[in-house]
Amino acid sequence: MSPLLEVSDLVKTYPVKRNMLGRVRERAVVTDHVSFTVERGETLGIVGESGAGKSTVGRLVLRLIEPDSGSVMFEGRDVLGLSRKELLAFRQRAQMIFQDPFSSLDPHMTIRDAVGEPLSIHRGLKRAERDAEVTALLERVGLRSDQLDKYPREFSGGQLQRIAIARALTTEPDFIVCDEPVAALDVSIQAQVLNLLIDLQRERGLAYVFVSHDLSLVRFLAHRVAVMQNGVIVESGPTEQVFTDPQHPYTKKLLDAIPDPRAHFLARRAESGFGRAVPMTAGSVKES
Repeated sequence: MSPLLEVSDLVKTYPVKRNMLGRVRERAVVTDHVSFTVERGETLGIVGESGAGKSTVGRLVLRLIEPDSGSVMFEGRDVLGLSRKELLAFRQRAQMIFQDPFSSLDPHMTIRDAVGEPLSIHRGLKRAERDAEVTALLERVGLRSDQLDKYPREFSGGQLQRIAIARALTTEPDFIVCDEPVAALDVSIQAQVLNLLIDLQRERGLAYVFVSHDLSLVRFLAHRVAVMQNGVIVESGPTEQVFTDPQHPYTKKLLDAIPDPRAHFLARRAESGFGRAVPMTAGSVKES
């Protein structure tokens, strides 16, 4: 069976110098022939320091920005060759969760409308059906139905990220890019959100690309990991293999820099499924 997502030789550059006529004289390479695959129901962690090109890869895969060259195949179809109508259909299947949930939500829209909007656009649901679906999604991510008519400013960061996850689920996707989704949250809330992502993956068979600079989180969540340095994937493989037997000097450097892992918090490791971590009980830490 072919991978759900297959990325090959993805290149993205940006102009940094122009001549007097405005022609580009020099370009900065952000991603340099990046290639990887993601299977159905799998999490690929992409790690590296700031500026490594991790977030750019996520945006390129969803065609939020256009690459200079390369290919992105989703279920065997060329994402980069999709028409506008076809791209809209693709984005029902592939969603993104951003680092800052507040900036990803319209501050002037209630949560009912923010989460319900994709249900109207992509699934054509009428108001009563839409509201019922929004209520069910919010309850699934741990929020109350009586919070539907509140605005983003009335929620904590952890609650906003749960809302962003609910919004991503509205189109019933198969694949989600998670771009540093817990980086802005307190450590205690990070575990809750990660547990939620794991539970949703098990329930819905979701595939994730999980972008993070935090190797402890990636080790907790990912089945496989790709290590990026200066726009290049320098090492990739099963998570435990990369963490216990790193081959590239940069990977070793990153692992040496990890402080004592938050194992007391993120839960014990165990053999399960692809060898992922077993999460602690969701909701065991009260969210503020």
